Amino acid sequence: MSETAPVTAPTWKQVGSLVVEFDDTVLEPRPWTARQAEWAAELSPDLPDGPLLELCSGAGHIGLLAARLTGRDAVLLDASEAACAFAESNAGQVRADGPEIAVRHGLMAEVLGDDEAFPLVLADPPYIPSDQVSVFPEDPTLAIDGGTDGLAIARECLAVAGRHLVAGGALVLQLRDVEQARLLASESETVGLTGGEVREETGHGALLLLRRGPEAPVG
Repeated sequence: MSETAPVTAPTWKQVGSLVVEFDDTVLEPRPWTARQAEWAAELSPDLPDGPLLELCSGAGHIGLLAARLTGRDAVLLDASEAACAFAESNAGQVRADGPEIAVRHGLMAEVLGDDEAFPLVLADPPYIPSDQVSVFPEDPTLAIDGGTDGLAIARECLAVAGRHLVAGGALVLQLRDVEQARLLASESETVGLTGGEVREETGHGALLLLRRGPEAPVG
């Protein structure tokens, strides 16, 4: 069966103020992931102007909710064609509020132009170690497989943010737990990011905030 062939008919779930459409070909939106968008909204007033970028967007609920809460335009990226189709459909709710939403399908390192820069980057990458994905048979493997230690895709997100985050910008990552967050924070200086504030979501992973200094160049 191809990735884009629906396993079940589409269904809907409330995430924050959004009603998110999805099916079994994509990761089911978790309502608690709205906290990532809410943290983005807290940060937004102190960040430079410009659109936000969401990596590993899935059905789009986090980036779209962040766009609604911040009023910023948004670019959403995902490697899954099915996920992008749902993100495009779900974007209509936010476009009605005014923000412009662009959904792009492809590998994150390939679908952004060299000159594109963003003051706010969000990512909810796959973070389950490859040898544990069988524990979650209801979830599409592409959406949860984070490689040997669970951080392979998160490191790609870190590298992309390092190339496209403007001076004074912020990256908020969603990860499996505090241990993953602290490990990734320890690697962030290699791409010119610093910080490492972690918010633990008891039973629901951890959020990691990294920043680019106000004088740091992009790229």
